[in-house]
Amino acid sequence: MDMKMLIDGQLVGADRMLDVINPATEDVFARVPHATEAQLDQAVEAARLAQIEWARTSMADRRAKVEALAAAIGEHADEIARIITQEQGKPLPEAAGEVEWSQGYLMHTASLQLPDRVIQDDAQFRIETRHKPLGVVGAIIAWNFPLLLACWKIGPALMAGNALILKPAPTTPVAALKLGELCAKVFPAGLVNILTDNNDLGPKITTHPGIAKIGFTGSSETGKRIMASAANTMKRVTLEMGGNDAAIVLPDVDVRQTAEKVYGGAFFNAGQVCLAVKRAYVHDAIYDEFCDALADIAATAVVDDGLKQGTTVGPIQNKAQFEKVKGYLEDARSSGKVIAGGDTRDGKGYFISPTIVRDVQDGQKIVDEEQFGPILPVIRFDDIDQVIARANASDYGLGGSVHSADLDRATDIAGRIEAGTVWVNQQLNIGPHIPMAGFKGSGLGVEQSVEGLAEYTQMQVINVARA
Repeated sequence: MDMKMLIDGQLVGADRMLDVINPATEDVFARVPHATEAQLDQAVEAARLAQIEWARTSMADRRAKVEALAAAIGEHADEIARIITQEQGKPLPEAAGEVEWSQGYLMHTASLQLPDRVIQDDAQFRIETRHKPLGVVGAIIAWNFPLLLACWKIGPALMAGNALILKPAPTTPVAALKLGELCAKVFPAGLVNILTDNNDLGPKITTHPGIAKIGFTGSSETGKRIMASAANTMKRVTLEMGGNDAAIVLPDVDVRQTAEKVYGGAFFNAGQVCLAVKRAYVHDAIYDEFCDALADIAATAVVDDGLKQGTTVGPIQNKAQFEKVKGYLEDARSSGKVIAGGDTRDGKGYFISPTIVRDVQDGQKIVDEEQFGPILPVIRFDDIDQVIARANASDYGLGGSVHSADLDRATDIAGRIEAGTVWVNQQLNIGPHIPMAGFKGSGLGVEQSVEGLAEYTQMQVINVARA
């Protein structure tokens, strides 16, 4: 399957093609173009021209176009879900869920408004704020949710009146290019452009003088480089990056029920989620019982090709990440006691079983670093103030959770966690109406909801003298 990029309303190829690997089989299942710098320049100029007219378009017309894209995704839902499973690895039901989420995020974003705000209106002055488009937005996305992350950028960028250059991850570009086929039928030429590369086009996007903003979802290290390279042209940046999210489990919980929640929050998408539980702090009074419950749940996982019926955990998305996670497995074995999983599968495919490791401590690699894979370290605690300090002793601050039968106490503890989102008695409850932000090295700016939409605009003050 050979795919094409979207530039200035046309589906185009390139002189060089890149292979896309199915992580479950390690076979090539598609080829995509390798964009050149000249094609980037062409896309930026097309976006600049399209944005001028789009900025004059009413919010109602913008809404209709974004809703039309959501509808088009729905018409091709089965095809896109299979593409996601083949390039990303997640089980087909999860891929189908990603398609539904993408539609929902577009539909909700299309409903948002950024009304003018009147600050003063009297005999002397009328002073109001307005939200103006930035121009051309560059969007760079990660490989864990190849369709959803694309829609996270397209929706607010277009609703705010901007044009877009989207660059998907080189290991998961196919769903984005399929999305490009749909965009070509929905939007004016040049408004949305989708280019694929081999991880060499990103620096050219972040330094391009014709791009006014970068919206990025991915690793913290890449986000830091984007922030630095965007400085010379004073680009706006929104960075949604990594995390080392802590779940704190108090001794008054229903152990089995809470273990199921924590397990789900840790191993969804094979643990390849920025907001996944990366470390679980469990009170000493229930530590052994909780570890056993997690191990029991992990033992029921069906690890296989995501296209196979019954699969609950797919492969790691790419070979580089697979090798990295295997390094964390070695550290888990040397640092603590592996009580579930801990193995890779012989033969083809980047498969790692859901792994629970107990009797580990802060300061060890498996606890302090973001695994971004199916490994969960479980750490013992007995003092709530100390465990809050331990949870906060991280360069990250994306998400976290607190589990307790005492909602007031849990909510109080949640407020003391240095993270952008802290859940109480739940995991991964996100939505287009809920702002997403990160503390410290987990990000800059806001995604989702009205606050996320505003990130794609420049505030302007109109100050009129009446006297």
